[in-house]
Amino acid sequence: MAKQLLKLRNVPADELAEIYELLESHEIEFYETSAGNWGISMPALWLVNEADYPEVRAMLDDYSKQRYQRVREEYEYLKGAGKTRTFMDMAKENPFKVALYLAIVFVLVYFSIAPFLSMV
Repeated sequence: MAKQLLKLRNVPADELAEIYELLESHEIEFYETSAGNWGISMPALWLVNEADYPEVRAMLDDYSKQRYQRVREEYEYLKGAGKTRTFMDMAKENPFKVALYLAIVFVLVYFSIAPFLSMV
């Protein structure tokens, strides 16, 4: 019986490609399920042979730790070089989207505190 290895929701494409390469290089049988036509199902990677699960899980955990270290070092380097993406960078790239989100936040805050302001 198949056993779920990894949920794929919000997994970056480069990480998924590395995981595929890792599993294929060790000749591990797996398959992927999609999120479906409406995107409401759970996309995941499944291990075909359940008996291999402890070994494969340990391999994925080791990969995850290595990836975390690598990405963290890249981030620290970019942060030190002043090349990380900031809020102002996002605002410059898409000002309408940022303005819309800020307007939504202000409306929600207003309606949240308006009843208390009318008591005064």
